[in-house]
Amino acid sequence: MLNKTLSMDVLQLEGIKVSPQSSVPTFILLLLIYIFIMVSNLGLVVLISTEKSLHQPMYLLFCNMSINDAFGATSIIPHVLSGVFTPVTQRYIHYYECVVQAFCAHFHGAVSHTVLMIMAFDRYVAICNPLRYATIMTSRMVLRLSVSAWTVAFLLILILVGLSARLSRCRRVVNNPFCDNASLFKLSCENVLINHVYGLGSAAVILSVSLCSVTLTYLRIAIVCLSGNNKAVNSKALQTCATHLTVYVIMFVSGFIIIILHRFQNLSDHRKLASILFHVVPPAMNAVIYGLQIKAVRQKIIIIFTGTW
Repeated sequence: MLNKTLSMDVLQLEGIKVSPQSSVPTFILLLLIYIFIMVSNLGLVVLISTEKSLHQPMYLLFCNMSINDAFGATSIIPHVLSGVFTPVTQRYIHYYECVVQAFCAHFHGAVSHTVLMIMAFDRYVAICNPLRYATIMTSRMVLRLSVSAWTVAFLLILILVGLSARLSRCRRVVNNPFCDNASLFKLSCENVLINHVYGLGSAAVILSVSLCSVTLTYLRIAIVCLSGNNKAVNSKALQTCATHLTVYVIMFVSGFIIIILHRFQNLSDHRKLASILFHVVPPAMNAVIYGLQIKAVRQKIIIIFTGTW
């Protein structure tokens, strides 16, 4: 009985599928991407934190996204890297470690949506109600919005993963590059209807609310900018909004593809690749997009690297 309990607590993780010939290039590529994600995102947070001229609501809200991207990449990429040179039959993970990884993976995705929603709200106030921006977007408001974004995502994902963690297990093989919620409830032979309902329902709520709020917000911003008289200011505002929308579209499409591919078993390999890309591509691109597109941040980065004061 003890051996059976131990064997069910230790799961076999499929990990990333690579041939022996491509193991080294894959490892080096993922490692370089991970280093770039950490340096660029945490570097952006440090830059905004240390430069008083960047202590503005928009830039402080950027820190939420950068911290979340670094968190999401760290929860997935190191574990995937550790299994590149390990034979598939020897890739093991403890069940409770698998639960934590599943929580972190989904938490990262949920926070990405909630943070982009509060960033859209910030741009809406700045462009559509500029005279009241300073009184609305105070430090307290920025803190409240940030805490709300993380708390809502935390509660939704805690329930999601908790529903799967409560199930008994009759399988021990995780057919995925890393643990996620679907991997957890697929280990059980119990009725998982409630898991499917809540999983799809919570995903639909997050995606639909974020899509509607971001779409309506930026449509309103576009109308205000296009109908305004100051073309230079309006062009700058639209450029900033285009940056946010680019990040949102990349994140939304990559997440939506994973949800769709989960419904087609014959496309499981495509889903597995998409699930890894979701935790690699957006975190790698977000800091670059913000750092290069936003003039104030770009100027500070140039000053740091050139030593020009």
